[in-house]
Amino acid sequence: MVEIEEMNDDEIRETLGRLNYAHLACCMDNLPYVVPVHYSYDGEYVYIYTTEGKKAEMVSANPEICLQAEDVVNNEDWVSVIVFGRAEQLMDEGERSSALDRILEVNPRLTPAVSIRWMDSWVRENVEVIYRIRPRKMTGRRTVDRMRGREPVAARTRPPEVH
Repeated sequence: MVEIEEMNDDEIRETLGRLNYAHLACCMDNLPYVVPVHYSYDGEYVYIYTTEGKKAEMVSANPEICLQAEDVVNNEDWVSVIVFGRAEQLMDEGERSSALDRILEVNPRLTPAVSIRWMDSWVRENVEVIYRIRPRKMTGRRTVDRMRGREPVAARTRPPEVH
């Protein structure tokens, strides 16, 4: 039988460090917005790269965010982590450069933030926005199959993704 259990802080941090793709939730004028993002986690902060647009506009208006990262093998083998925090746009060139280096390690092409845009009325210059998220609260859950003795996905190591 598969059970769902809470993860401890070390397991949550390991999972955030192992994964690099999540969903970012933000809200402006009582309208929630959720988008997929690549991220980097250094054990203290989460870093996100984007370009000016709806996401950046919303986070600037309300920097309180929620980030959800998951690793799903199937319905009975998954791990999910949620980070509540405050996004801070990095303006200092040294901090931006360091954060960008971290992000490039997990997403060398900076996709989909930097992409070829359709040639229409909303074409705009790709202006970089880099956020540092200071987690205020982190939670995590995972499945465990005690009958089969299977380790949860959070306890297994996976080779890094090739981009």
